[in-house]
Amino acid sequence: MIEPGDGVAGALIAAMGAEEAWAIAVAADPTGASARVAAAGIDPRDLVRAHARWKPRLADAEPSVTLARRIGARLLVPGDPEWPARADDLGVHAPVALWVRGDVGVLASDAPAIAVVGARAATAYGTHAAAEIAGELASAGAAIVSGAAFGIDAAAHHAAVAVGGRGIAVLAGGVDKAYPAAHGELLGRIARSGAVISEVACGTAPTKWRFLQRNRLIAALSDATVVVEAGWRSGSLNTAGHAAALGRPLGAVPGPITSAASAGCHRVLREYDGSCITCADDVRELIGWSSTDAAATALSSEQADRTDDRTRVLDALSTRSPRSIAEVARRSGMSEQDALAHAALLDLDGRARRDDRGWRRV
Repeated sequence: MIEPGDGVAGALIAAMGAEEAWAIAVAADPTGASARVAAAGIDPRDLVRAHARWKPRLADAEPSVTLARRIGARLLVPGDPEWPARADDLGVHAPVALWVRGDVGVLASDAPAIAVVGARAATAYGTHAAAEIAGELASAGAAIVSGAAFGIDAAAHHAAVAVGGRGIAVLAGGVDKAYPAAHGELLGRIARSGAVISEVACGTAPTKWRFLQRNRLIAALSDATVVVEAGWRSGSLNTAGHAAALGRPLGAVPGPITSAASAGCHRVLREYDGSCITCADDVRELIGWSSTDAAATALSSEQADRTDDRTRVLDALSTRSPRSIAEVARRSGMSEQDALAHAALLDLDGRARRDDRGWRRV
C-alpha cells in the first residue's frame, strides 16, 4: 500500500506497532484515531493525506502475495532472524518489509557488505575498475551490493558471481520481473548464491522515484559505498548522499580530470569527504576490515611478489618442461644459490614443483 521510505507509515508503525498501524491504514475513516496519532507525535493532517494515497492500493495486496508465492519469493519483516539490521538505521524511512528471492541468510550475515555503484553509461576504464574491486572483495568473503543496472552495477555483480562470491541486487520494481530484462540470467545467478530484494511487492513496476528510494536502501545495507564512475549529476551521487547521511564510509575511484564520466566521483572526493579508492585494499582500510582469510592473503602475497626476485624465477620456469636450477639461474640472471632459494619459496607457495628432472612452474 505504501511507497518505499514513506515517513508517515514508518512513524505510525514505530509508535503503534505494525498491526495497529495496519488497522488504521485500512479503516474507512482514519480520523477516529486522531487522538492516538497526535499523542504519538504524528500530525493527524499528515495521516489523512497519507490515508488518501494508501487506500486505493488495498485491492493490490492479495494479487501481489499470490504472485510472490508463485515465484517462491520470501517476505521478510523486522523481527525475522534474517532481517538486515543495517536497514533499521534509516529510522522512520526504513523498509517495513522486504521481498526476497534467493538466500535470505546473506542479508543478516556478519560478513562485510560493500556497495559498488556507478554510471549506466560506463567506460571500459570504469567497468574494469568495478570488476577488479568487486571481484577481489567478493573472493575475500564480502557481499557486493548494487542495483543490477547496466554499466558499473552489472560489472560489479558479474565479477562477484564469477569468483563464486555473494551478491545482493536491490531492485526498484518487484522481484518477480528482471529489470532491465537483459539481466534476467544475471539476476538468476545472483539469487542462487546471494539475494535479489525489493521493498515493493511483486507486480510493481520500477519508476524514477523508486530508483531514487532504492538508492537509500543500497547505502543502508552496506558497510561502505564505493562510487566507481559517475557523471556530474549521476544517480549514484544520490546513493553517496544517503551513505554520507547514515555515517557510512564513502569512497570514489578517481578518473581522468578530462573525463565527464568521472566528474561525479571527483565531486564525492571534494564535496562528500569521500576517500580515494584505487583497489580493494583501500576499501578494506575504509571499513577497518583486516583481511586474514586464505584467499585474500594469497592475493596480497601474489600482488606483493609481482616485481621482486621471486617473480624473476617464476618467469624463468616452464609449465611443460622441467628445468635445472642452473638453467633457471641463467634465464633469470641470478646466481644458482639465489635461484634455488626463491624456487624453494615458490614450492612452498604451490607455484612451482621439483621432480627428478628439475623445476617447473605450476
